[in-house]
Amino acid sequence: MLKNLTFIPFLFFSALFAQQKNGLDSILKQMQLAAKEQLLDKYYPRNIDTVYGGYLSTFTYDIQPFGEQDKMIVTQSRHTWSTARAALFYKDTAYISMARHGFYFLRDKMWDTVYGGFFNLVNRQGIVKSKIKEAYGNSFAIYALAAYYECSGDINALNLAKKTFTWLENHSHDNQYKGYYQHLERDGTPVKRTALIPGTSDIGYKDQNSSIHLLEAFTELYRIWPDPLLKTRLQELLLLIRDTIVTSKGYLQLFFTPEWKPVSYRDSSKEVILKHRNVDHVSFGHDVETAYLMMEASEALGIHHDNKTMEVGKRMVDHALRNGWDSKLGGFYDEGYYFKNVPTITIIKESKNWWAQAEGLNTLLIMADLYPSDSMQYLQRFKDLWQYVQTYLIDHQHGDWYEEGLDKEPERKTALKAHIWKGTYHNFRALSNCIKRLQKNMKVTNGKLN
Repeated sequence: MLKNLTFIPFLFFSALFAQQKNGLDSILKQMQLAAKEQLLDKYYPRNIDTVYGGYLSTFTYDIQPFGEQDKMIVTQSRHTWSTARAALFYKDTAYISMARHGFYFLRDKMWDTVYGGFFNLVNRQGIVKSKIKEAYGNSFAIYALAAYYECSGDINALNLAKKTFTWLENHSHDNQYKGYYQHLERDGTPVKRTALIPGTSDIGYKDQNSSIHLLEAFTELYRIWPDPLLKTRLQELLLLIRDTIVTSKGYLQLFFTPEWKPVSYRDSSKEVILKHRNVDHVSFGHDVETAYLMMEASEALGIHHDNKTMEVGKRMVDHALRNGWDSKLGGFYDEGYYFKNVPTITIIKESKNWWAQAEGLNTLLIMADLYPSDSMQYLQRFKDLWQYVQTYLIDHQHGDWYEEGLDKEPERKTALKAHIWKGTYHNFRALSNCIKRLQKNMKVTNGKLN
């Protein structure tokens, strides 16, 4: 959590909590239930693959294993991170053995012993299915290894995290234009974009998504390993995201050329724009998530009064609330677009994915704390969003969250509950962060911390 962000005036927020104590107390209890009984207990240890190692990835709507169970570096890392963080959050050593199980699979089955770096995808047994590597996937490996080391003290995990960082430094980092190449050959050579690659593909581009998750991973690693080069790269990423990737309006540009020229189709026809929406749209979920990740990185770097980062983060959240928020039922829409000669943004995808709502809860509560004069707005949106999550996302019968809100995607009720792109990481991080913040702020009485 952002331990030192309490420098923002606290008394006003204390009064707000006093006025709404019953409502927030109820939300706290609901979140505690949602984090443990309705999420973690549904998967751990059920998804532990005791035959081949690692975690089973794919589950039906009623949390039953399903399909071939391919294993992706992102999912395996996220489950390792979730169990490691659960061990720290609940002070429960049972989760350490579950995280260790994930660490062993990452180390023994997904690390490339020939060229280094983590493979992106293996089958259930651990046989490599794709030799292409990604900075994004390797970032989550670092994220998981750092968390597992923190909960276990296993120096082997820390050493592998360092090794992964060095591999990215030697292969993915762009010393000329800064940032990291996302797509890499097996030997770490960046994949160059050619005229044969269709415009709808992101191959060969730099991007916001790998950048923000490298920032997230380096933040996690820097807390336990304050290496000077790691600090330099963390600072570099923070400034790159804040000052280049975030637009002046307050949203993230998604893709760039290696020289950081934005990939935009705004001057094209609506038909062409929608055809290329995969590489050019406004992603409200990434915006609210990145606002948090930037502040977290700044805090880890010891910049406790980083006004510029806070200002940009606030602009991102405000933009998402003004332009991507469902004012009727609550929740953040998936995608928007600024069409040329249209004065306002247009929502081009009305579904509301689970991870954006999870990240929104965390960031809105932080904003309520950071900006007391606006906290009624942020606090109310936080409460509205939690009501939306409780009503349309959490499966109170079987557990976990639906992939999309049922108000827009009712068919998700019986769709897969988990797969290689959906695990427990977003939900648990958001819920555990909110629980800690609510508990801390509820201890404020008579203008003083108890």
